[in-house]
Amino acid sequence: MSPSTHVLTTPRLTLSPPEMADFEDSAALWADPEVVRYITGVPSTRTEAWGRFQRQVGGWALLGFGAWTVRETASGRFVGEIGFGNFKREITPSFGDAPEAGWVLAPWSHGQGFASEAVAAALAWGDAKFEGPRTVCIIDPDNAASLRVAAKAGYRIYGRSPYMKSEVVLHERPNPRTSR
Repeated sequence: MSPSTHVLTTPRLTLSPPEMADFEDSAALWADPEVVRYITGVPSTRTEAWGRFQRQVGGWALLGFGAWTVRETASGRFVGEIGFGNFKREITPSFGDAPEAGWVLAPWSHGQGFASEAVAAALAWGDAKFEGPRTVCIIDPDNAASLRVAAKAGYRIYGRSPYMKSEVVLHERPNPRTSR
């Protein structure tokens, strides 16, 4: 299946699997202290951003899913990265093989509804693709904006867990196609 079959569009956004031309925007995103505030708290080096970028590309190649590069359709401006992964997290309770949703947006785009719009498109795609009963996500309990996006997308809290020296809120969302 060609990468173009994984391109999603919404009224304002285009979501595409990452390509080399997207790396500079991705590296700048992950180097921004505001972006990583609730993720690691530490901006990524260029080397770390490159490793993350390669994992995103690899997800598409190995699993048939991954993160999309999100751009504003009208301007082509980089908005962020949204999608799914299987990060094999060592977390309790285990996610198993449930696809893990995630979203990270550039600060200029916050508060415009882009995250909700892109997450809805990604979840519609995932609902059609994934055979499992759910998708999951983890969110820092202080990240109010991301918690709102998750709730709006249908994620519900099912627990809390220590992860990488902090606590995260565990969310799950049933796949409406397979969890009937």
